[in-house]
Amino acid sequence: MRIRTLIVDDSLFTRKKLQDLLGEMPEIEICAIASNGEEAIDLALELKPDFITLDNVLPDMTGLQILNVLKGQLTNTKIVMISAVGQQSTIKEAMELGALHYFVKPLDPQDFKETVTEILK
Repeated sequence: MRIRTLIVDDSLFTRKKLQDLLGEMPEIEICAIASNGEEAIDLALELKPDFITLDNVLPDMTGLQILNVLKGQLTNTKIVMISAVGQQSTIKEAMELGALHYFVKPLDPQDFKETVTEILK
């Protein structure tokens, strides 16, 4: 079974990098890509993906706010945060809101793929 994935990031460069990295993983199917929070919430609630990569700094809201909206509604969706913001308080809050991992940019491709593989088992 393929793992339906939603990529959320406002950076075109990062969206492309995530598409490339996740595209190398045969079990992953990218079902949608969002560049802002409102779009991310709409797509997540409509598609109910198995997995979401979520940026924390978006033009209209934070990834933490999105996690807060989704946490009670997508109980089976696994979410990892990816952000240039690596403050311990932000990471702690993300994990408390249900994120399973918090990657700080720039991503290490090997670490990213290994961690995602573990999370999705």
